[in-house]
This record gives sequence, structure tokens and C-alpha cells, in this order.
Amino acid sequence: MLSKLRQKFRDIKTIKSLFEKAEQHANASGQREPGSEHFVMAAFGLPDGTAQNAFRRLNADPNQFATAVGQQYISALHDIGISLSQGNSLVSDTAPVPANNGVFKAKPSVKALIAALWKLKKADSAPLLGAHVVLAAISAQFGVTPRALQSMGIDPASLAAAAKAEIAAFHSA
Repeated sequence: MLSKLRQKFRDIKTIKSLFEKAEQHANASGQREPGSEHFVMAAFGLPDGTAQNAFRRLNADPNQFATAVGQQYISALHDIGISLSQGNSLVSDTAPVPANNGVFKAKPSVKALIAALWKLKKADSAPLLGAHVVLAAISAQFGVTPRALQSMGIDPASLAAAAKAEIAAFHSA
């Protein structure tokens, strides 16, 4: 029982870190509210390393995910008739916004991500890992995260298998 309680506290600490880092990623790109893509970026920073390793299992560079996300924002702007001048990037044209001091607010994609994360967590009593966040994020069919993965040439089913392999490897270590 004590070990279950300790695990719950560690998971709460992990979730707190994810929320804080996701908000920082969003704020740094000029957005007030994080989306699921920011939670994937936050998962890359977790000390377990499983989110990054899941990408590496597919020979994908996890550092390129943020670039792919930025490209999705640029494409969305272009689709509505807004073009950035040549040489400008979305990040350099966007001023960071201050962190929210009130109740945590996020984009709708985060609600789906958190629901998927809790579902995964219920099925697995082991520690919450970055690979769990990746699995939860790729459960969405639409949005920035799936489009960014597609632009990187990452098949969601293959990434899911890689994330599950990372979780299994973490447990067996």
C-alpha cells in the first residue's frame, strides 16, 4: 500500500511537470494555452527518456518535432491567406507570452490527451512515463500533433508500438 501511495505522488509530480513544461513551450511560441503537441514536447524533457527513445526507435529525431509543429502553424496560416515574409519564422515573429497565473487553461486537444493518459494509466499501475504521453497524444486522429508526425514521416501505429516497447523496457530494467 505504501508503494502505491509513493507511486501516486511520483505520478502527480510528473503530471505537474508536464503541465508546467507544456505551458512554457506554448508561451515561448506566443500561445497562452498549450495543446497536445506541447505535452509531447514536455514529455521529451522527462527524466525517464522514454518519449525521446520511442522516436529514436523509428530513426526519428525528437528534436525535429518542434520544427514540424511550427511548420503546421505556418501551413495553417498560409491556408487562411496569411504568409510570412521570406526569411521570417513563426517563432522569431512571435513574442513569448507570460505564464498564466490563474487556473490552468489548455486547448481542447489537451482534454482528449489527459483522458487518454488516464485510461492508459488505469491499465498500467507502473510509473507515468513520457512514452505514455506519446501514446496518449497519438490517439488523436486530427490536430497539430498527428499532422506534425505525418510531416516527419512517422506512422502513428509504428510510434505506438515503439512507445509500448519503451514502456516495457523501462519496466524490465
